[in-house]
Amino acid sequence: MNVGRVSVIASNVFREVIRDRVLYLIGFFAVLFIAASTLIPYVSASAEEQILADLGLAAIGILSLVIAVFVGTGLVNKEIEKRTVFVLIAKPISYGEFIVGKHLGLSAVLAVLVLTMTAIYLVVLSVYGIPYPIGSVLIAAFYQFLELSLITAVAILFGVFTSSLLATLFTFAVYLMGHLSRDLLTLGNLAKSESIQQVTQALYLVLPDLERLNLKNQAVYGIELLPQPLELAANATYGVFYTALLLAIAVLIFSRRQF
Repeated sequence: MNVGRVSVIASNVFREVIRDRVLYLIGFFAVLFIAASTLIPYVSASAEEQILADLGLAAIGILSLVIAVFVGTGLVNKEIEKRTVFVLIAKPISYGEFIVGKHLGLSAVLAVLVLTMTAIYLVVLSVYGIPYPIGSVLIAAFYQFLELSLITAVAILFGVFTSSLLATLFTFAVYLMGHLSRDLLTLGNLAKSESIQQVTQALYLVLPDLERLNLKNQAVYGIELLPQPLELAANATYGVFYTALLLAIAVLIFSRRQF
């Protein structure tokens, strides 16, 4: 795999997505969060500080997720529908370089979005005098980016062999199921049916365990301490490995498609 060709594809994706007015989301987030910071103290009798802190992180995750899903599902599918994939394949670009470059380009956009919105989030909290554990918030934001990078790989995978609409629906389904996979496993273990237990265990093994990368509650509410460094490293490795596996599957499917 040629790093130079991958970086060219990634930079082209980055510029294209940025030009699609994606950064307007940052302004929308700033206005939304400042408005919430002004209004919530009037409608909430207590715990408004934790509500605002939680709302900010949730808004960052939701807005970034929308970009990851809707843009990610069209990165490859759009090239196929417009037939521009023929030009790219005709050049000395491998299938792996094409898929990885697309993923890295969108991941770079998501990194900019998460970083900028997190900075706005911290500034607004500081202006309104709301205390926050900056270390925990930054760690939670980093793991949120890892989750978004994984979801981008899911979106690209489905976009390789399905329509944009189906790819979007499937990606959102994987996101929801990934956050519920532990609950499904628990319910399966409580069931008396062995077949149900086998199904829930299979789903848990196949679906990504996105709760490994979800540290928002620990960062905001202090329900429990952040995982130990070794566990944090293991969870990050899990996210990177799962993303790489999804991209490898996407490359395999893409290379076998008949255009």
